[in-house]
Amino acid sequence: MRTKSFLILLGIFLVCLAASGFGQDDDEDLTSNVNFTVLKSDSGKPIRNAAVVVHPVNTHGKQERGGIELKTNEDGKASFEGVPYGKMRIQVLVPGFQTYGQDYEIKDPTLAITIKMDRPKQQYSIYEKGPADKSGNGQQKAPDSGAPPSKN
Repeated sequence: MRTKSFLILLGIFLVCLAASGFGQDDDEDLTSNVNFTVLKSDSGKPIRNAAVVVHPVNTHGKQERGGIELKTNEDGKASFEGVPYGKMRIQVLVPGFQTYGQDYEIKDPTLAITIKMDRPKQQYSIYEKGPADKSGNGQQKAPDSGAPPSKN
């Protein structure tokens, strides 16, 4: 009889413990208000209608399903309330600018993120002269080691 009542009390204790949320991370219930500002890197002027995409990232660094896309206003600002604490991947897409992507750890009640967007850099081809190539064959020259050329 004693064993039976002990098991019943133990079962009630475990049910109450599970219902109270014991053992859950406090970070699961915490949320943050994240404010984004998107600017041109060369002039510092705001970028209107920039697409700011926010995705959750798991503990293995992989992007999870879901997420949200925001658009910046005329001041280059967008905000997202209720972002759960943890790692988030922020991507910013603007026509005529390089795509921006960075992971952020959300761990404060409010967070301000300023993103400076760069224009695309010039691309080089192996078939054209590059900035380090003066010969016209498209390949960079190896630095001179100072040793005399070998005779083969």
